[in-house]
Amino acid sequence: QVDNETTILMGHTRWRTRGNEFNNRNNHPIRAGIVIGTHNGTIYNADYLFRRLRLPRYAEVDSELIFRLADRFAPEGPIDQEGLKKALALCRGQMSAVLTSRLDPGTITVLKGNKPLCLRIHRQHRVVLYASDDAFIDFAVANEKGWRELEVPPMTMLTIRHADVRAIENSEFRFIPQERKGTLPEGVNA
Repeated sequence: QVDNETTILMGHTRWRTRGNEFNNRNNHPIRAGIVIGTHNGTIYNADYLFRRLRLPRYAEVDSELIFRLADRFAPEGPIDQEGLKKALALCRGQMSAVLTSRLDPGTITVLKGNKPLCLRIHRQHRVVLYASDDAFIDFAVANEKGWRELEVPPMTMLTIRHADVRAIENSEFRFIPQERKGTLPEGVNA
């Protein structure tokens, strides 16, 4: 049911790290309150943060944490980006994610952390595509002209508004990058 009112389409092929994929609650895009999104990575301290922050839990996957945090900072629709950034600083692991509030679907938040996330923009069509690998986007748009790569450095939060995809806001965000469970980067204490 894609029409001229559609502002976002999300899809995700999941490589399971936690939560059985036969339980659809564990599959992306994940909905948490009014926030919906996709996540590439693993949040190793998700169980702890769910308990500490007293967040409701719907699924078994760690990815839900990111969207619950965003939901906490979207009481009236738009996601409070500064509040979300403070909450994300508590996360330990790997992440890149794309999310939106269902009450503000014309605004997309992109978190480019320490996992692959490729973005392409077509300004005339007012469209941004994302994937974890350029090859997926290349296949999807084939030889269609007008697509341009959006280069986004790690640890960047983008805010993209459907009304003007040319006016992309970006800022830095932080979390504790951790490549494998049980190992922290040098100089970081748990």
